[in-house]
Amino acid sequence: MMLPGGVAVNSVEFEMESWTGAQCAFAVKSFYKNNDSYIAVQHEFRKKFGIHQNSKVPSAHAIKTWVNNFEETSSTVKKKGGSVKTVGTPQNIDTVRASFQQSPHRSAVRHSKKLGLSESSVRRILHLDLHFHLYKIQVLQKLEEGDAAKRLVFSQQMLDLKQEKRNSQQSNHE
Repeated sequence: MMLPGGVAVNSVEFEMESWTGAQCAFAVKSFYKNNDSYIAVQHEFRKKFGIHQNSKVPSAHAIKTWVNNFEETSSTVKKKGGSVKTVGTPQNIDTVRASFQQSPHRSAVRHSKKLGLSESSVRRILHLDLHFHLYKIQVLQKLEEGDAAKRLVFSQQMLDLKQEKRNSQQSNHE
């Protein structure tokens, strides 16, 4: 593939095979039975599942991953990644709720500092767990008694100008 400026890029696509749980389990059992030999596992796998000599079988890397997962979790399924959720605990949710009930006019930033939680964690708890929708209070100009009449006059003037412009455009086209 060519990018602008004449830069050539090679694209590589990988195809992931999906194996059933029974096939993964067979591969792990076969691995232990054959003294940790990946090639022996692949050979038995072909025999057991009737896979042609030129067809794909699980790679040594896949078998190694299944064995490692089995040894760590007693399952060949992929391990779940990510960090442990510590901020959205019921205790922290109750603490944030109590803090906002006690001081509802305090900002989320100040609450986060007071509670010792990050600002994003407090906002996430407020939004996802407590279903609060944060907003910023804005100071607006106070409406006076004659403002409504002034707005009405201004709107009428704008409509009149728009109509005059249409009339002049129509007379120019004729």
